[in-house]
Amino acid sequence: MIPVLFEIGPIKIYSYGAMLVVAFMVNYALLKKQMVRTGRSPEFAGDIIFWAALGGILGSKGYYLIENYKSVIADPMGMIFSGAGLVYLGGLMGGMLAVTILLRKRGESWIEFADLVAPLLMMGYAIGRIGCFLVGDDYGVPTSLPWGLTFPKGIPITLIPVHPTQLYEIGLGFVIFAILWSLREKASPVGTLFYLYLILAGLERFFIEFIRTNNEYVFGLTGAQLISLVMISIGTYLLVKTRQVSIPEPVTDTNP
Repeated sequence: MIPVLFEIGPIKIYSYGAMLVVAFMVNYALLKKQMVRTGRSPEFAGDIIFWAALGGILGSKGYYLIENYKSVIADPMGMIFSGAGLVYLGGLMGGMLAVTILLRKRGESWIEFADLVAPLLMMGYAIGRIGCFLVGDDYGVPTSLPWGLTFPKGIPITLIPVHPTQLYEIGLGFVIFAILWSLREKASPVGTLFYLYLILAGLERFFIEFIRTNNEYVFGLTGAQLISLVMISIGTYLLVKTRQVSIPEPVTDTNP
């Protein structure tokens, strides 16, 4: 684990924060390519990344506070202003809301941009999980498998070998990114790529949660699994509906 990448006097560069910066920089470069490919201004990519970052940070913090409401009641100021609590699903919702407001102000099509950023969402997720691994956060349940890892300086500390779920998600995240990126010029009709993202990202997170240590809420499912089921359901419904609408009905010859 490398929670602190390096120090310059009193200034510490934390690995998770550094990975977030890397994620936004990489996605900015990729989004500029997408803008150029679709005949849009590449400068608009900077606005989207900025608002996605702002909304993502606020959303992830809000999700974290809701999940840990008992601790918030006990120490509201400490929880609100702590450095912890950047939850991906909350960040996804917050980022989408912020970008939606921006797109509406610019008069842009939301679903067209959703297709453009769908691969980028998985790229950001995978890079973010590198940060989680470096700080020893978001690991899994105990395991006797030979690749189980301990996190003696983790959050929280564990001296028992556990599933390195961060590594699993890094690998799966890059695979899903590669699939979506390869389809960026082929997927049709509009919305297909984003709906595929919802399905694949939802499936990935739903199954990985079975070996994570999050709290269970309903029917033995975690909050992340419940949101994942919503993502999968919405993505599947819209993908099927969109493809049905895009298939023209056969023309019936009415001439005798």
